Amino acid sequence: MKLRVGAALFGLGVLLLVFAAGLPFYVAPAVTKLPYDLEPTTSVAEAKNARFLKITATGSSVSIEVPQGDLVSNVEVIPQPDDTKDRLPKDLKGDAVIWDVYQTVRRVDNQDVVSQYSTELALYRISGAAASWKEQWLNETGADGTPVGNVKYSGQIYKFPFGTDKRDYQVFDRDLKRAVPAKFVGTEKIKGIEAYRFEQRIENEVLATPESSIQTLVGKFAPGATSGQIVYSNIRTLWVDPVTGSYVNVREQQHKELRPNTGTPTVLLDADFNYTDDTVSRSVETVKDNRFKIGLISFWGPIVAGVLGLLAVVFGVWLVTRPEGGSARHRAEPAVADPTPTRVDQEPVRDTDTVEQPRPQPVGGPLTDEIPPASTNWKSEDPTVPTQRPAPGEVEQR
Repeated sequence: MKLRVGAALFGLGVLLLVFAAGLPFYVAPAVTKLPYDLEPTTSVAEAKNARFLKITATGSSVSIEVPQGDLVSNVEVIPQPDDTKDRLPKDLKGDAVIWDVYQTVRRVDNQDVVSQYSTELALYRISGAAASWKEQWLNETGADGTPVGNVKYSGQIYKFPFGTDKRDYQVFDRDLKRAVPAKFVGTEKIKGIEAYRFEQRIENEVLATPESSIQTLVGKFAPGATSGQIVYSNIRTLWVDPVTGSYVNVREQQHKELRPNTGTPTVLLDADFNYTDDTVSRSVETVKDNRFKIGLISFWGPIVAGVLGLLAVVFGVWLVTRPEGGSARHRAEPAVADPTPTRVDQEPVRDTDTVEQPRPQPVGGPLTDEIPPASTNWKSEDPTVPTQRPAPGEVEQR
């Protein structure tokens, strides 16, 4: 029985050791990838007392103004597992996922839409960077029939790599339609977790704007001008979880202005967007949950499995190789001399030279006929006490 138990423990221990060795090399890499069935997420940012361009078309008339008020931005990410399976080319299958993303910016007071966009793109599952996919598109006008391939994404967009490093990264800017460096500036604690802080500074970049839109704006805000430019600046601050690459917090200080060739510049957008506290809290909780899963598989899992496997192997070997249980207790014990002298029956001593005197009858019990030890040489006047037996040739004395 013990042989079977020992062999079973030994086998279990070997399996646990193999499992412990395989976790960080085979299982952990599968966890540190964007899953195909990622749950949709929504991020909310607010900009207090912002200035923004509002264009309203009513029939044949167009109203253009720059009001002031609070804004709220909702960005919804919806993974597309079916499209990922069917539409990606062979060189991206298994390495990338397809996401649809929608953003809507509204006024808080009346819920009017200020701006919106939708896009579809492919992201690498480990790095989180944009993949080169011919079917990606970006719709910023809300019109139907957005041409496929009208944008070329690059760099990081909605997340950073798993295992983010303390270095600069290229981050895509939707207004510029290209990636701009985001510099690593340090680490900060956000609701109990350590996040890497990156800053991307865009200063006085001229946006590619259709001439018809420029003329419309110039006619409204600089009637004496014949042309102009829209100049864009932004300080984008990203707090990134270094383990999962997820955004924990985001801040964008956006500024756009119309600079006509003649006349005074006009501010078209001045907004400081920050993640809401609820969005930050949800991001932190998601990060903690994902960190625990990754740590369990890549660190604690191998340690626990390795220790249990080693103990099972050692105990199994001990059970198989130890002596038969209890056999030592049943071996014949070596003879040990009994210190108690054994009485040996001998022939009675016959006294041929003397006349045997009659012995007194024993009184007091069955032990009165015991012979006292030879070392006891004493006499007693008490007739109830047996006297020493006389040696040959002697007459018993009383």
